[in-house]
Amino acid sequence: MERLLMQELVKWKGKQNRKPLIIKGARQVGKTWLMKEFGKRCFENVVYINFENNRRMKNVFAMDYDVERILSALKIESGKKIEANDTLLIFDEVQEVPGALSALKYFCEEAPQYAIVAAGSLLGIALHEGTSFPVGKVDFLTLYPLNFTEFLLAAGLEELSALTEGKDHALINAFSGKFADMLRRYYYVGGMPEAVSVYFETDDLQEVRTIQQQLLLYYANDFSKHAPKETVPRIQMVWNSIPMQLAKENRKFIYGMVREGARAKDFELAIQWLLDCGLVHKSYRIRKPGMPLISYMDMPSFKIYMSDVGLLGARCNLDAITLLEGNSIFTEFKGALTEQFVAQELASSGMELYYYHAENSSGEVDFVVQRAGKVIPVEVKAEENLQAKSLRALCRKYGLTGAVRSSMSGYREQEWMVNVPLYMLRVYMQNC
Repeated sequence: MERLLMQELVKWKGKQNRKPLIIKGARQVGKTWLMKEFGKRCFENVVYINFENNRRMKNVFAMDYDVERILSALKIESGKKIEANDTLLIFDEVQEVPGALSALKYFCEEAPQYAIVAAGSLLGIALHEGTSFPVGKVDFLTLYPLNFTEFLLAAGLEELSALTEGKDHALINAFSGKFADMLRRYYYVGGMPEAVSVYFETDDLQEVRTIQQQLLLYYANDFSKHAPKETVPRIQMVWNSIPMQLAKENRKFIYGMVREGARAKDFELAIQWLLDCGLVHKSYRIRKPGMPLISYMDMPSFKIYMSDVGLLGARCNLDAITLLEGNSIFTEFKGALTEQFVAQELASSGMELYYYHAENSSGEVDFVVQRAGKVIPVEVKAEENLQAKSLRALCRKYGLTGAVRSSMSGYREQEWMVNVPLYMLRVYMQNC
């Protein structure tokens, strides 16, 4: 399946002052496949080293950081020649050998001609104590679950996906039914590569759900394996509370829903741990939509979204009929699922997430983003509800233009805002 991050990898390969590259991202989002596919497409030779349970490599990187000695060891380990001009070195699960992470600094300084791509779960990189991290000596990219564009590409709908890149809105609106159908399917399947692959190979939604439940169990096991023992129960409590937090009309994170009487200091480390390993996104409230947004951030007030809409559906045991056809039971949660979808679409494009909630008022705008020197408020609607009272009030109060309302309704422009269909929101926001 095609991943849009491949374009960024190709750009990295051609950079004049290229540094070793670290690809961040949660477990099972496709980092290993992407690195190998990149090597296959863009290099004559690929040397793949997996550091997990690799005692030989632990010994190699425990000695010193002599680059020539390390290269000789990598040749022996892989059984391949390593030529600077046409070889991609892949360090997978690099967090398992802290010395290998530290060695990237020396490759950057002493042997920048070698192309090195490393990957590992954020939780491993963030929590290895005593690791000398190569600050300023590496480049970073982050891989997320497949976004909706990548989902369409995986379905073989390249021409439908390409429509969203253009400005023929009449033609896009003509295919709105097809887009809406695929979007509902994406709400169920999500963007975890294994779930997407199985869905398009078998068309078996029950098998998709089984895979998602296995992934959730895999993550839960990671809590116990990698997190500090005293933090594990709190991580689990925060993780378990996310569906309940999003089901509320006001989706602000409430510590009391995690545990009665809980306070911020009790769960800050647990939340940060989930953020570091890429399992959640955090959206902060802003007091005012001014530039830069971070200067108006209200840190104690935030929302937490999961990394993948399909996993959220699996956590809530939403069945396919509920999602694809809809019923009265699902009416309330549909807004939460749509907001989750938008959060991950924006995050996968590298946008920081914020929202606006007026003081002493119920008025709230779901997302506020900063793009090209502009502040853009984004109101999200689950279906074709075109009311946007809070959005209008915010724009009037602060004189904002270019506001976005995103719904299942077709593209249309008004004086103070534009309605962008949910299925083309990411592309529209990137081009703002």
